[in-house]
Amino acid sequence: MTTVATEVKKLTMVQAITDAMRTMMREDESVLVLGEDVGVNGGVFRATDGLVQEFGEERVVDTPLAESGIIGTSVGLAVNGFKPICEMQFFGFIYPAFNQIMTHATRMRQRSLGRYTVPMVIRAPYGAGVKAPEIHSDSVEALFTHIPGLKVVTPSNAYDAKGLLIASIKDPDPVLFIEPMRCYRTGRTEVPEDNYSIPLGKASTVKEGNDVTILTWGAMVQDTVQAVQKWESAHEATCEIIDLRTLYPLDKEAIKQSVEKTGRVVVVHEAPETGGVSGDIISVINDAAFFYLKAPVQKVTGFDTPVPVYSLEQDYLPSARKVTAAVEHTLKY
Repeated sequence: MTTVATEVKKLTMVQAITDAMRTMMREDESVLVLGEDVGVNGGVFRATDGLVQEFGEERVVDTPLAESGIIGTSVGLAVNGFKPICEMQFFGFIYPAFNQIMTHATRMRQRSLGRYTVPMVIRAPYGAGVKAPEIHSDSVEALFTHIPGLKVVTPSNAYDAKGLLIASIKDPDPVLFIEPMRCYRTGRTEVPEDNYSIPLGKASTVKEGNDVTILTWGAMVQDTVQAVQKWESAHEATCEIIDLRTLYPLDKEAIKQSVEKTGRVVVVHEAPETGGVSGDIISVINDAAFFYLKAPVQKVTGFDTPVPVYSLEQDYLPSARKVTAAVEHTLKY
């Protein structure tokens, strides 16, 4: 028996996202792309580049500047047998569509007693650190993890981006797929050319360690890895870094196992602290692994303010110094 080797290419995250959409559009004619400038222009970050040339304007649809219309139309398409992928140009532009997501996309299964599902994906670039104008850098994922019926997914590298996006497109229910802008072109990862999925709701152990668990996601994953590797070179303790990948539903078992192993926890996210996903993570730890804790859980987050202007943006984001200070604090407790 002979096996055919899968060709692997080194792609940036945005290239992997394009590849995921192209792969699914080739295999499933019900997959459509909708959004502002997603056609000839290829999207504001060129994530849909080349798709309209291959699949035509009936499957890659340039829409008016109306986020509520994009989502509302996609809900209608989804309940009629299509699998729409909607692009929000920036996460901060999604607010006009909140009503359509909250009251229609996520409730249709329950409202119809299971007769209809809404297999749609909402893609949205998010996060600070790219010197974008006001409202372009929001990290408000917690607003959406609080909506029953909506999965919330965020990759941190190209390999995960393709596998998670394919899994999201195949999912029978709505998925919010938020993409850290800072990771779009900051590095390349080996990505298979074939169709592969990464299960939603499953975290990834990016780095194993014995003394402190660090739970994070999105652009903060690589920042945390770099901070910890430099810190560990001068210390005896080691940190285990978990990339949650799916923020709803959380991988409770992965969190539990790592906390049982290390007994100390730091949660890192760039969103504001109050009401952030860190609160849900700490609740999981309290429920599942409280008696394993050797110190209170530490949080390293953004501030309870909007993302500031360019000159202050780096001061807003969690820094390597803040991450390692939190690690040291919990080790000394």
